[in-house]
Amino acid sequence: MDILAAATMLFLIMDPLGNLPIVLSILKHIDKKRQRMVLVRELLFALAILMLFLFAGKGIMNFLQVQPETLSISGGIILFIIAIKMIFPSAGSITGLAAGEEPFIVPLAIPMIAGPSVIAALLLLSSQHPDKLTELSIAVLLAWGATFFILMFYGLFHKLLGERGLKAIERLMGLLLVMISTQMFLDGVKGYLG
Repeated sequence: MDILAAATMLFLIMDPLGNLPIVLSILKHIDKKRQRMVLVRELLFALAILMLFLFAGKGIMNFLQVQPETLSISGGIILFIIAIKMIFPSAGSITGLAAGEEPFIVPLAIPMIAGPSVIAALLLLSSQHPDKLTELSIAVLLAWGATFFILMFYGLFHKLLGERGLKAIERLMGLLLVMISTQMFLDGVKGYLG
């Protein structure tokens, strides 16, 4: 998998445009000057978590005695479920924060940016390509950088695209993610049977 393909997959899984309404609702009770500082802090926490799982992925897989094929199949299923939720979102979202409470790691860094599906994808990529960790690091940085840009300018994107535009883009991302997850699943089955 090349850098751009990996970065695109990670970006689609992070789904910053789909998370914009949630980010707006979490940050609306926080002072305007403090909002950007909180968002930068949470994005940096997410980056640290992503890099940790990228570089510790092979060790985690060996410790748990999980084969790459198993992770590919289960990762494909998880991504497929996430994609279906992107295409057919359910009403309401529980952030777990009281009104006015500042997020700290949860729910912005984890699970919104560095969620289970991104972590599973990183574990899979690092176990399948242990010799390409530098390229995968660049892919993580590209996906994270695009997410950083979108979330830092959340007001602009929300004004430009509106609620309907954001929903349409999220559903389009979900459709792309369905294809990626299906391919991941098929690769796992092929590796297991072959």
